Amino acid sequence: MTKNEKPSIFLPERSPLKLTFLVFSGSSIMCVASAVDPLRAANRICGETLFDWKIVSADGEPPVTTSGLPVAVSGRFDPGEKADVLIVVGGFGSRTEGGQKLLSGIRRTARSARACGGVEAGTWLLARAGLLEGRASTTHWEDMEDFAAAFPGADVRPDRYVIDGPVFTTGGASPTFDLMLHLVRTRLGMAVALDVASVFIYDQARAATDAQPLVSLGRLDGYDPRLAQAIRLMESHVDRPLTIAAIAKRAGVTARTLESIFGKSIGETPGAYYLRLRLNTARRLVLDTRLAMADIAERSGFSSAAGFSRAFSKTFGAAPVRMRRG
Repeated sequence: MTKNEKPSIFLPERSPLKLTFLVFSGSSIMCVASAVDPLRAANRICGETLFDWKIVSADGEPPVTTSGLPVAVSGRFDPGEKADVLIVVGGFGSRTEGGQKLLSGIRRTARSARACGGVEAGTWLLARAGLLEGRASTTHWEDMEDFAAAFPGADVRPDRYVIDGPVFTTGGASPTFDLMLHLVRTRLGMAVALDVASVFIYDQARAATDAQPLVSLGRLDGYDPRLAQAIRLMESHVDRPLTIAAIAKRAGVTARTLESIFGKSIGETPGAYYLRLRLNTARRLVLDTRLAMADIAERSGFSSAAGFSRAFSKTFGAAPVRMRRG
């Protein structure tokens, strides 16, 4: 902690902590719930309000989450209102939300607070407000490459969540729950944290520095470790695909054995899975960015835009240009 930084909120303390959650439309309802509900449960377990929070939006209107469910807010974000902690919750569409007035308000509130945090794409807003310069941080894995390029002054890490002095960031809903349990544990003790986890039948078997899982198989617990290794290799070589033979060799098996492992565990060949992984990456870039199709083709491992378009159309039933338009 530097001279100018306030004492961490992640220390034993039973005095009430006042939190403001600034939620943007396009956020995941799971991110909002993961941020708020562990604190609600901690208050109930302790029988007193040790976490005093309010939810606000930029315009005072209920932000609409990705599931279409609105989030009730107590009003418009007021930079002049004091809070111990400001937490910005955003989704994919939030990275460019807000003009200089809003960013200035976020910066003002964060600097007067004891701590500030970014949940998922909320990290983008903290960075745009200048709060992550020289700080370690993370964001959702799908945005990590673009985030690192947009904010070279931030030390971007693939961790589930990152705490750097008075600033914390998380990569998504589950890491946010992990972070809130960490907050409860450090302030109120392990017993309360375990009681909170039990309320949600939540098994926290992850550390903050665990890399974010990139696939729907999560941490791949219970799966053949050779399958996990092969998938991790695919994930880290989307733009420059490895051959299946090369993946098998690194996983310590023959290509035929790898085919058998994938068939039993996933029900498709390694090549089919790898192609689907790359095309899903491409679809996200088509829908969530304005990158040129040639750049998307390159970033998803296709040597030509024409070949990319054919594979994309075959898988998703529409050409990438048409999908972006409509």
